[in-house]
This record gives sequence, C-alpha cells and structure tokens, in this order.
Amino acid sequence: MLKFRDKDQALAKIKDLAMLSDIFPTGFHGAYTAGVGPGSTVYIAGAGPVGLASAAASQLLGAAVVIVGDLIPERLEQARSFGCETVDVSMEASVADQIDQILGVPEVDSAVDCVGFEARGSGAEASQEVPAQVLNSMMQVVRAGGDIGIPGLYVTEDPGAVNEAAKLGNLSIRIGLGWAKSCRFITGQCPVMSYNRALMQAILFDKVQIAKAVNVTMIGLDEAPQGYKDFDKGAAKKFVIDPHRSVH
Repeated sequence: MLKFRDKDQALAKIKDLAMLSDIFPTGFHGAYTAGVGPGSTVYIAGAGPVGLASAAASQLLGAAVVIVGDLIPERLEQARSFGCETVDVSMEASVADQIDQILGVPEVDSAVDCVGFEARGSGAEASQEVPAQVLNSMMQVVRAGGDIGIPGLYVTEDPGAVNEAAKLGNLSIRIGLGWAKSCRFITGQCPVMSYNRALMQAILFDKVQIAKAVNVTMIGLDEAPQGYKDFDKGAAKKFVIDPHRSVH
C-alpha cells in the first residue's frame, strides 16, 4: 500500500493519484529505462493511456521534444493537447521521415514501445496486425547507442496471432540492426513500487498533471461494459470506475 500523508490533499488530486496504480509508473518506467533525460528527443509508439503516460513522464524527466505515434486521430490530438509532437503511422510517409520533418534529423535519442505484440503495420498495412512492427521501427529511428524501453506487452503464447511463429511469441525482429547500432533493450513488467512514492510527490507538488494527460474519465459501475467497448475501439480516454460515485 502507498500511504497518502493528507486525506484532503489526496482527495483533491485523486484522479491523478489513481494513475499510480499502473499506467503512470509503467509509462515512466518505459521512458526512464530508455534513457530519457534533460534535452532528450524521444519517440513513443502508441498513444493509449500508457503511451500518453510515458509522454508525460518524458516531459517530467526533461525531454526537449516528445513525439508520439499512433493510428487514431483522437489519440494523437490528446497527445498534442499537452505539448507533444505527433506521428500518424497510417500515413505513407515512414515514421523516420515524419520524425525528420519535426526534428530535422530522422532519429531520436530514445524510443519507447507502448504498443506491444498487437501492433499494426504502417502506411498501406495500417489495418493489418504486424507483431514486430514497433520493435523494428524503434531500432530504425533510435540513434546509434540509443536505448529502447519496452513496457508494451509481449507474450509467450498468442493463439490469435497472424502466423504460426507469432502464436508462440516468435517475431521477425531485425536484431542485426539493433546489434549494429549498439541498441540497448529494456523490457519486462514494471516494478511499480520502485517509482510510486516519487511519482506521488510529483503529483502532490504539481510537477505533473497525469490525469489531464491521459484524459481520465470517471464512470459508474453500470457504465463499465460500455467503457470497455469504447476502450477496445481506441477511445482517447483512461476510464476509471467509481462504483459509489464518490469522486466529483
């Protein structure tokens, strides 16, 4: 358990503090392990709640430019709402080309995969599942010696995958490219409690507005089924179920 020192202060920021349960530490973990720091340029794949949390975390860590990529216009708009640049991976222009248009170079210092094994392709393949798409894109756009944080979920088995290899968690990763560029990959489940207290302090002392960044939307228990459906469709919101309607 994480103890809040003052009940009234905690209740005033309860929407932000609720994000400490998962997505804020996970997004922070992705950015931190990718080496994001003062003056960094970072590309974050995925503008779902974890991706948006990673973008906010990157700003907290001092990144100079945070670029977020996604297929869904509403999610990209949400990323722009708190100062991020965006890449639309459904466009014919590659991620590297779009980063070049933003930074003047087709690469970033750090990259964070907040998508995982259910990744879609880019451009003409945007509607198709391409499990290794994001990992290969990360290796392409990160600079030589750059770090890649991977909080996105990858599994040992995926019965619904597009091919027999992916069903066993085997992906066609360009490991030779990662080796040639001396990339470092950091993945695995986030150690949430390693970050919780520091991120709580950042929230309580107004260093980050994580609920605004991920667009926290409170719903009642009766609205939960629809919330899950909307989330599955890619809603640019982080739904929080409030069974007793205690948060206003």
